[in-house]
Amino acid sequence: KDPDEVFVKYEARLEDGTVVSKSEGVEFTVKDGHLCPALAKAVKTMKKGEKVLLTVKPQYGFGEMGRPAAGEGGAVPPNAGLVIDLELVSWKTVTEIGDDKKILKKVLKEGEGYERPNEGAVVTAVKITGKLQDGTVFLKKGHDEQEPFEFKTDEEAVIEGLDRAVLNMKKGEVALVTIPPEYAYGSTESKQDAVVPPNSTVIYEVELVSFVKDKESWDLNNSEKIEAAGTKKEEGNALFKSGKYARASKRYEKAAKFIDYDTSFSEDEKKQSKQLKITCNLNNAACKLKLKDYKQAEKLCTKVLELDSQNVKALYRRAQAYTQLADLELAEVDIKKALEIDPENRDVKLTYKTLKEKIKEINKKDAKFYSNMFSKMTKPSAEESKA
Repeated sequence: KDPDEVFVKYEARLEDGTVVSKSEGVEFTVKDGHLCPALAKAVKTMKKGEKVLLTVKPQYGFGEMGRPAAGEGGAVPPNAGLVIDLELVSWKTVTEIGDDKKILKKVLKEGEGYERPNEGAVVTAVKITGKLQDGTVFLKKGHDEQEPFEFKTDEEAVIEGLDRAVLNMKKGEVALVTIPPEYAYGSTESKQDAVVPPNSTVIYEVELVSFVKDKESWDLNNSEKIEAAGTKKEEGNALFKSGKYARASKRYEKAAKFIDYDTSFSEDEKKQSKQLKITCNLNNAACKLKLKDYKQAEKLCTKVLELDSQNVKALYRRAQAYTQLADLELAEVDIKKALEIDPENRDVKLTYKTLKEKIKEINKKDAKFYSNMFSKMTKPSAEESKA
């Protein structure tokens, strides 16, 4: 793929057999390419150790301009075809991690199987070396006689970029992880074994020796599912109080997943499950409002109202989401219903007051717009006035 680094051997010749370029080993990133466009295109179709003969048309070689002789490279005439012997010796997979793809993980040694840690997994043994871009080592853990370094993922035990990278590794994998400042130590100086200056991009060599995954819902019986959901809910509450809304949202999502399928639950377990679903989805909706993800907040509130149509908090939070999505009519319906159920609710009354002012303001703007439009339509043109 484009971010991967490949190691190749090649010999490029003109159609008459003249050698114009040769290498017994060169490494390059696929998206950056090497020599001519043909090499980057070809390696994407090859397997490790494969040798191929490429017949290259001018547009994938050096095109209309050709190439003058330079160093050991021979001249390539304009519009010349090429013949290239190419061997893909090896490659290092580079994964772009995160929505913004800013964390880069380059595999130095492939891991075993397909399993990777999940959020909440205990990484039981890991070897880490942290370096600055100039090569200064600022952190070394789990090496030589040191105790194996152990941490729980998604618990802020390590910097965010490293935490995310480990979630994408297999047992036994060795990787080089490049982490920009926003996922490392940010704009502040950090004192490790050496000082990490503000706004530093850091590079970690990480070996994931072993890990124990956090239990998923299918690993648990019914009572364990309810207990696990309750634990994740409490973890979410603590994170919400600390203002860590994105991480709190993940905890509430995981809690709800534990009890998503409750058909095999007893009546008492179904009651507990229903209450947990309502609480987790409501709290998650509050997170989404804080994160300005209004569409998801609206969906979560709707889930709650499907279980409890009289839930004032769900109506109130959905109205807030509708307001931000500029769907004021639906917001007004929810707020009015919430006031019918709880007429003395201070937050609901304040929101209704704000909503009415917004509707009034929009109606005024609309009236002015249509008034201007109609006056233009009825106003005589210059020619008609003159006549």
